[in-house]
Amino acid sequence: MTQVKIVTDSSAYLPKELVARYDIEVLPITLNWGDERLRDGVDITPDEFYKRLDGSSVLPTTSQFTNFEYETAFRRLLEETGKDILVLPISQGLSGSHFGAVKAREDVDPKRIEVVDTKLTSMALGFMVLAAARAAEAGKTLAECKKAAEDTYEHIGVYFTVRTLKYLAAGGRINTAKKLMGTLLDVKPVLMLRDGKIELVESVRSTKKAIRRMVELVEKDIAGRKPVRISVFHAGVPQEAAELQAELEAKFGAVEGIISEISPVVGSHVGTGTIAVAFQAGEPK
Repeated sequence: MTQVKIVTDSSAYLPKELVARYDIEVLPITLNWGDERLRDGVDITPDEFYKRLDGSSVLPTTSQFTNFEYETAFRRLLEETGKDILVLPISQGLSGSHFGAVKAREDVDPKRIEVVDTKLTSMALGFMVLAAARAAEAGKTLAECKKAAEDTYEHIGVYFTVRTLKYLAAGGRINTAKKLMGTLLDVKPVLMLRDGKIELVESVRSTKKAIRRMVELVEKDIAGRKPVRISVFHAGVPQEAAELQAELEAKFGAVEGIISEISPVVGSHVGTGTIAVAFQAGEPK
């Protein structure tokens, strides 16, 4: 019997079958769109979001998960499950949600709740969540599940490219976005998540070249380590994602392959057409 309940947020956007398989609690972050308040993955799906985004004159924004919301969730889960809680939220470098979780932990029960600064989001975060969930399924303690998550971080990497820089620039998620917009109108950046923040790796002149460069970077980072887990996740471009996923699974002999969508709450900062690759290479000792 598992002793630990794994909690993450909707930025991870794990496929529903994996959420159900490991009984993971996913807390929905709120998307603000004009006067609407939409719970990510509950009130709006990625498919609905991206169809609407391209035709909208109003850019959506996001609200962090507050300490009150975390506190309410923690008390409910402790009562319903009787299990300790491990919280794996979006990187604190991208959202204030982490601080809300830390404050709620202190207010509810710091002995039975642990919070990790994952420094990740989307399916890169998803791989960390799965590592913790598998440890919980194996009957590990709260401390052991936390260690499993933290040890996995060094084995995870993620690269992505966006169709347009306007969403990153508007959200202030990468300082170089506005500079690039002013110099290269058709630039396609190759970006990565490093130490919890988005960084520009380089820029190329087409999406095709950006994807090829991502593949090269992933191969360099994997460096022959085994086993390999691969996830291509996307913002409204399922065909391109499926083709890239098949290529990468074959190239690296992946033991696990996951195609996922970029959640609306993350999509609001990167825009339609974004395509990304997350990987986990090797196993923590």
